[in-house]
Amino acid sequence: MAKNLVIVESPAKAKTIEKFLGKDYVVRSSFGHIRDLPKKGLNIDKDNNFAPTYEVSADKKKVVAELKKLAAGADVWLASDEDREGEAIAWHLTQALKLDPKKTKRIVFHEITKPAIEEAIKNPRTVDINLVDAQQARRILDRLVGYELSPVLWKKVRAGLSAGRVQSVSVRLIVEREREIREFTAVSSFKVTAIFNVDGEELKAELDTKFKSIEEAQSFLQSCIDATFTVSAVDKKPGFRSPSAPFTTSSLQQEAARRLGYGVKQTMILAQKLYENGHITYMRTDSTILSTIAVDAAKNYITSNFGENYSKLQQYKTKNSSAQEAHEAIRPTNFNALEAGDDGQQERLYKLIWQRTLASQMAQAKTDKTEIKISASPKFKNLFLAKGEILTFDGFLKVYGGGKDDTLLPNVSNGQQLERQQILATETFSRAGARYSEASLVKKLEELGIGRPSTYAPTISTIQAREYVTKSDLEGDEREIRELVLEKSTVEQRSSTVITGADKNKLIPTHLAEVVTDFLVKYFGSVLDYDFTAKVEAGFDLVAEGKQEWPKMIGDFYKNFHPLVVESEGASRKETSQARLLGEDPKSKRPMYARFGRYGAMLQIGEVEDEVKPVFAPMPAGTAIESVTFEQALEMFKLPRTVGLTDDGQEMKANIGRFGPYVVVGKTFVSIKPLDPMTITLVEAKALYAAKLEKDANKYIAEFASGIKIVNGPYGPFVTDGKKNAKIDKETDPKGITEAVAKEMLAAAPAKGKGRRFTKRKAKK
Repeated sequence: MAKNLVIVESPAKAKTIEKFLGKDYVVRSSFGHIRDLPKKGLNIDKDNNFAPTYEVSADKKKVVAELKKLAAGADVWLASDEDREGEAIAWHLTQALKLDPKKTKRIVFHEITKPAIEEAIKNPRTVDINLVDAQQARRILDRLVGYELSPVLWKKVRAGLSAGRVQSVSVRLIVEREREIREFTAVSSFKVTAIFNVDGEELKAELDTKFKSIEEAQSFLQSCIDATFTVSAVDKKPGFRSPSAPFTTSSLQQEAARRLGYGVKQTMILAQKLYENGHITYMRTDSTILSTIAVDAAKNYITSNFGENYSKLQQYKTKNSSAQEAHEAIRPTNFNALEAGDDGQQERLYKLIWQRTLASQMAQAKTDKTEIKISASPKFKNLFLAKGEILTFDGFLKVYGGGKDDTLLPNVSNGQQLERQQILATETFSRAGARYSEASLVKKLEELGIGRPSTYAPTISTIQAREYVTKSDLEGDEREIRELVLEKSTVEQRSSTVITGADKNKLIPTHLAEVVTDFLVKYFGSVLDYDFTAKVEAGFDLVAEGKQEWPKMIGDFYKNFHPLVVESEGASRKETSQARLLGEDPKSKRPMYARFGRYGAMLQIGEVEDEVKPVFAPMPAGTAIESVTFEQALEMFKLPRTVGLTDDGQEMKANIGRFGPYVVVGKTFVSIKPLDPMTITLVEAKALYAAKLEKDANKYIAEFASGIKIVNGPYGPFVTDGKKNAKIDKETDPKGITEAVAKEMLAAAPAKGKGRRFTKRKAKK
């Protein structure tokens, strides 16, 4: 029996740490949280200071039993992560293993290296109950919100929806940005650029104003025909570019997206692996501070490899003054390790972290900036400006590039006359704010003080999984651009076509997101208020600092929140359906609506309260409730459309269902994606129907009188009687199985369950 039991969160971390400790230590993993609020029921006593009821998760009972055996007679060291979540895991371990939290040793470290682990062992503490309470407060408050708010959405909008304090605010941000873009009206203006000849070299310059109309631009270019252009000033001054701070969780997510194209969740998974294998410090942090050891190591590397003039030691101020997560930025544990990671993706992320950290301790890059001002005679009030920049000392850019290319300007002197080659006036359009990407949403949440480093990735994953948001590439739209060109002595007009609005990996809200957001803003405005959500985070910080009792914080929140739940009971389904009156059906004279239904946007003729039941139809492809026209909607009520007859005389109809367009013959449904049910031809429909029949015919290898079947399944052939399934191994020819053999296989097979149940395990840190 080992003298010491060290309990960490993940198996990977356990293996790494065990290498650093001697034979007197056994390192085991708790596999994340071992206790939590039960999934079913509220399990929070609102009448008793919101006391929670925890239970050991079913999939962790075996883990707890093993840890109990190992803990018996051993000194226990709780080595979960150093943030609030990790502190809560340590406390739950004391409760499950019957340990005294005031005596059990608690160690923390922000990097998994031998010196860090040995130092932690030398300086144990006990569980910090303030940090535990802060995590409990977050868990309980979010359970109260989710447990009371989600059922309201089930009743008023659609079954199966979820809501959450950070989740719903994130969706609101995306919805509001989409509406801003939708309501934005682009305004055109004309940008004027010129090319001058300077002893055979080109000097490009831009006018210091834009013109609102093509007539103004035309007039200006006409005035340039006989103008003489002269250098009126040459301004030269030194410039600097400064390195960025070392990575926090959010800045790493943003930069990994910008430079590597990684999604937020992907970045965190890769960083987790790098941390667990001892390559980087803890990856959930909002601190930009580097330890003295790290600063000294960076200096040694920089001076040894680049020279003293490249070194500039500095600490960066953490934006969030109440940061309560890990207390150091994300950095390499060894600056001499130029590469690390088990695969290419990990290696690229490690390199990014290595470069950013090292650059933060390097000197500024120095530049020479030049601005040439060009005036005209006869004089007009506007100047042409030519700007150039030359890098004179690369500084931090030596390791963390991405800086601007040098812009070299030809040598000119004050008063020098320039030869005009071309002046071009190009139409440009104002643009709405950009849609959020995962990275820019993280940046916005951080700016607003909503959530914490550990919440960003799971929040963004949740809103996509819940179908509030889709991540899409935008193809953009064609737009005609007008141009005016002055060459020699005439101004000519021409046009060209460009694609505008194209973009990649943008978060687009679904109509469901808009319906839910409008409902929540109306009835739960305070919960979705950005300042309020940030204040809740500040409240958690006060609990973590021991300045506020968590039951009081939760009580203050709940006494204002619960009345909103009661008030929302008065909302009607019709209100949440966002019905938009399109007009009157010419046949029935009943109103026609575009509205939100159980499975999304839909069309409806008539009222639910009428004696005659309403008639429903799907939305036309590419339309939304706010954009569909009366004429488009009227066409959809012609569905189902009779396409024709099959070869054996059965009627074939085309329609749109919950899962897209289809044709149906009898009870056989055939998907026709991406064809349109309004235009699909009989030939096309017959071909798809024939393919479906052939596929179905090949589904059953054999059918016996007893009802037993041998089926071609998606994962291989199997035997079934409808109640039990028996897999057929690869060595057995399914065509040769007799009914008697099939019965024997079914008798030996385990009973068919109701489907596998997967328990979503919290990501290991």
